[in-house]
Amino acid sequence: MRASRLLSLLLLLQTRGRMTATELSQELEVSIRTVYRDVEALSSAGVPVYADRGPAGGYRLLDGYRTRLNGLTAQEASSLFLAGLPGPAAELGLGEEAANAELKLLAALPPEPRFHAARMRERFHLDVPGWYRGADGVPFLGEVAEAVWDQRPLRMTYRRWGPRDVERLAHPYGLVLKGGAWYMVAAADGGAPRTYRVSRIIAARLLDGRFERPGDFDLAAYWESYAVDFQARMYTAEALVRVAPGIEDMLRYTVGAEIGDAALAGAGPPDEHGWVVLRLPIESVRHAHWLLLRLGADIEVLEPAELRDRMAATIVQLGGLYGVRPS
Repeated sequence: MRASRLLSLLLLLQTRGRMTATELSQELEVSIRTVYRDVEALSSAGVPVYADRGPAGGYRLLDGYRTRLNGLTAQEASSLFLAGLPGPAAELGLGEEAANAELKLLAALPPEPRFHAARMRERFHLDVPGWYRGADGVPFLGEVAEAVWDQRPLRMTYRRWGPRDVERLAHPYGLVLKGGAWYMVAAADGGAPRTYRVSRIIAARLLDGRFERPGDFDLAAYWESYAVDFQARMYTAEALVRVAPGIEDMLRYTVGAEIGDAALAGAGPPDEHGWVVLRLPIESVRHAHWLLLRLGADIEVLEPAELRDRMAATIVQLGGLYGVRPS
């Protein structure tokens, strides 16, 4: 355990430069006294760790010192190759770089981690987009990625859901890959950060100069909050339905696993035929009408009345289409 911690301390100093004892203790989740002992142990082992005194001081390695140890276990090395996504890397224009980095990492690994990493790459493959849907076309992903990386303003034309396209001057803070689709988080026209689907950018031009990215902006935290808020805004209504026994999996597939599980967990007791009544969050009557028709005669809408009437009207139309007259 201590050997692993010493190596972690060494790699922290190597990658981040000067760090205080307090910062090291927080990163390693140990006491400051333990940090002092670990630094002393590294110095005794010949590692050139130096302490700079004063308010801006801390521990650092001798300039130019690099350890050749990578500290990767077999499992850690394997996870790096499992996390590699050649498709998204290629979309960002980094396909060749990613392949070269993987090759160099393999060559640098000791025999056992190299064996595990190679086997992981041979036996596991990540395919991001869902079934029956291709990845978005993203002709301007390269420009967006460059704007994110270099903090350059981006003039773009964006296709909204509304009736017309809009022009935006964007300061892109980050890119997120979600379900095979790329999203740009950017502050546009001086406003707060918002989310834009990159495939809906129909024109983009990088501008000269640089913008200041807020130092306290956390992309992962923003996205987590955005996802929760997006789901809350999406499901603004509710439907009361009866569902037949044995269609639980089809219900989850139709409305989404999270929504389906929550609805089934709150379902009432089954009737004599095994049917249960449950409440389903819905986006709108129109969307629910299209969605619930997939379940055919295994679902009955009880409320709202508008949705029930739409379902009934569609059933009558289908009967006429197939030559079935209502009795």
